[in-house]
Amino acid sequence: MELKTKIHAEDSRQELVVTRTFDLPIELLFKAYEDPDLFEQWMTTNVVKLEAKKYGGYRFETTNPEGQVVFSANGTFHEFEPNKRIVRTFEMENTPFEVQLEFLEFEKLTDTTSKFTMHIVYRSVAMRNQMLQLPFAQGLNMAHNRLEEIVSKLKQ
Repeated sequence: MELKTKIHAEDSRQELVVTRTFDLPIELLFKAYEDPDLFEQWMTTNVVKLEAKKYGGYRFETTNPEGQVVFSANGTFHEFEPNKRIVRTFEMENTPFEVQLEFLEFEKLTDTTSKFTMHIVYRSVAMRNQMLQLPFAQGLNMAHNRLEEIVSKLKQ
């Protein structure tokens, strides 16, 4: 089955581009990235902090059934333009991955569809390639499927 979320990674480049067309108006797609309650639902993680503004910060934690933190990530928003663009850093804590820079673009296609593009820049080609060894594409596709399913209920 073909994944709806596409990942383009050119050889010898330290970046990748993620794209996805959603059957959601742009306002609802963007809301999924700025509303802590929605973000928690589609990303299946706990939002410890989400200051959705320029120079704001964020922190997410995922716990196991025993309540132990098994994944945490944090970053800073460098640009935050509603329904258009987010520029942020993203750092997975306690992993060999260094901080990455992410450019998120939100584009209105029609009144009911929108396009999401995320350009991720890694420190090195090796770091980018290491990320691609993980089930990154499948996980992101599953999260985006949940996003569309959960947020589409807000249209009604």
